[in-house]
Amino acid sequence: MTDDVLAARVLERCGRLGVRLVLVEACTGGGLCARLTDVPGASAVVERGFVPYSHESKVEQLGVPLELLQAHGSVSAEAAEALALAALERSRADWSVAETGIAGPGGGTPQKPVGLAFIAVARRGARATVERHLFTGDRSQVRRAVAERALGLLLERLNVES
Repeated sequence: MTDDVLAARVLERCGRLGVRLVLVEACTGGGLCARLTDVPGASAVVERGFVPYSHESKVEQLGVPLELLQAHGSVSAEAAEALALAALERSRADWSVAETGIAGPGGGTPQKPVGLAFIAVARRGARATVERHLFTGDRSQVRRAVAERALGLLLERLNVES
């Protein structure tokens, strides 16, 4: 499924359910929000977005504990979940999508290689669903894959939990 079709499906499903979204993009840098807002009518669903790249911005914008980031790193399941839940606390949205990863070409380690990403989807009042992925390709391909899977995971969770 192409990005524009997937984004349209997400928006259509959210619209039918009356769901508003908040996005946290620590890997795609706004690419996920761009895909959604390329679709006319997205403003009825997309409530807001955050692009916290640094530890400081995750702490200042979203209130993620610095100790959590120091213990697990920004690219971790714990960080993705914390970002998703914090975004709900700082918005009027019903659902959140948060992603964090290493798009490359540098920044990877043997424990956390380039292409590693964590994607979290959360509904207000519930725990987040978090997935770990190892995507391949160059920086652009990794970021595109993260955004695509984030939309796919959100659609899956909306279909199950709504």
